[in-house]
Amino acid sequence: MKKILSLTFCMALVNLAIAQTLTVPPSGDNQKSSVTQYIGIAKVNITYNSPDVEAPDGTDRTGHIWGELVPYGLTNPGFGTSKAAPWRAGANENTTIYFSNDVKINGKDLMAGTYGLHLIVEKDKPWTWIFSKNATSWGSYFYDEKEDALRVEATPVDAEFVEYLTYGFDERKPSSTIAFLHWENKKVGFKVEVPNINELYLVNMRNELRSATGFNYQNWMTAANFCVQHNLNLDEALTWADAAISAPFVGQENFSSLQTKANVLYAMKKNAEADAVMDVAIKHPTANVGAIHQYGRSLLAKDETQKALEVFKYNQKQHPEDKFTPNVGLARAYTATGDKKNAIKYWELAIKNLPENQKGNLAYYEGELKKLKG
Repeated sequence: MKKILSLTFCMALVNLAIAQTLTVPPSGDNQKSSVTQYIGIAKVNITYNSPDVEAPDGTDRTGHIWGELVPYGLTNPGFGTSKAAPWRAGANENTTIYFSNDVKINGKDLMAGTYGLHLIVEKDKPWTWIFSKNATSWGSYFYDEKEDALRVEATPVDAEFVEYLTYGFDERKPSSTIAFLHWENKKVGFKVEVPNINELYLVNMRNELRSATGFNYQNWMTAANFCVQHNLNLDEALTWADAAISAPFVGQENFSSLQTKANVLYAMKKNAEADAVMDVAIKHPTANVGAIHQYGRSLLAKDETQKALEVFKYNQKQHPEDKFTPNVGLARAYTATGDKKNAIKYWELAIKNLPENQKGNLAYYEGELKKLKG
């Protein structure tokens, strides 16, 4: 019995030893690299092995990368099943690219997922990026054109010398970026675009507002204001704004939450309803002198000068302790209405009561007064 147990134990050790692989340096010292870029909430990741211009034996391969080490066109690698293989766009196993969401590559649709990334390098014409559904093979030795998900062309450009093959992202914008490969003296890229980026945010917001995130009234305000900013989903935005004000256990009626609802109503062209909400907002106990002043400034920006003047007058009446901000508001409003006499009066009062934190703007205020007097 002991011999049987001993034999079983030895066999288990042998199987364990066979299953384990000793960690050694990567083939050709081509270190593994990974770079990630987010486009909004959409994630793009490129994982690759990075060769350098200097060969493992120390040979300088400058000038011998493109067309030699990396051959032009499709080639027979002499191993695997592929007889017409592109370059693996890196070293060792597949270079892979991952998209968390559906994207457009150079304007062409590509579904979310992980793809093997290959490149056909050409001497005198555009290169071709290949996104293969096979992302698990070693290099391009088993490349099969039938597994292509997408091909797009790209024109390489001359670039400053870099020793190590590097992937990165340029021209980062709210809904797009340029992914690029840069090695030796060449750089080539492709545009990654998330065309429905705001819809992705909306879906994410809906989900988050149904979680613990929804127990903070400010998050309902943020979601509603996002819709106003991008002029979309306004009907739902109005329900979010109402939730920020009055949802059970969550809502808080204050100047900010009321103004958020008004902003949604303005975006919906329901100006009379929005004005009524703002009348409540500026009279709310949480409406401080700065908040009322900024509302008045927004009215001036919309050329609603008479309404702005009334708001600034109200601010002065409600906050007599502040000798600066209400006077600046009145000076601006009277300037906008063409009443120079009162505009001069209130600029002079504002400058006379200039607070310490506004002294850096003194020259500007004096300039406004000088223009009126001139």
